[in-house]
Amino acid sequence: MPIRAPRVQKYVGDERFLCTYGDGIANIDLAALQAFHAGHGKIATMTTTQPGSRFGVVDVGADGGVRQFREKPRSEDWINIGYFVFEPRVFDYLEDNSVLEQEPLHNLAKDGEIAAFKHEGFWQPMDTYRESVMLNELWDRGAAPWKIWD
Repeated sequence: MPIRAPRVQKYVGDERFLCTYGDGIANIDLAALQAFHAGHGKIATMTTTQPGSRFGVVDVGADGGVRQFREKPRSEDWINIGYFVFEPRVFDYLEDNSVLEQEPLHNLAKDGEIAAFKHEGFWQPMDTYRESVMLNELWDRGAAPWKIWD
């Protein structure tokens, strides 16, 4: 969904603000995220993580022999998990019909105006029915890792 920049900007004004996609859940330390952002001087901070594989992995040798099994390993790559801190100057990168993941984030990166906050804790998207069921079961059992309040 496009961000309606002028519609949001009037509420944000000249203040730093947090933004999220709203389709994932995490136990991000928001104070640490904001301190990281304040310390680097860039327009934007994107929270990233190394997701676990949905499947176990089989390491296969050149001869076709199975070397080992790795159960749902973490990726070596970092991905955007949709939690941001922005300075008001981010609106210079947004137009009325901007899609944040396209030109705005790419241009911020090109201009050296975005940093990655590396989150190594819990993160789970809720893009499918299966993920919704799993997250609701965690909540119902009282085992939700994102519930960091009393």
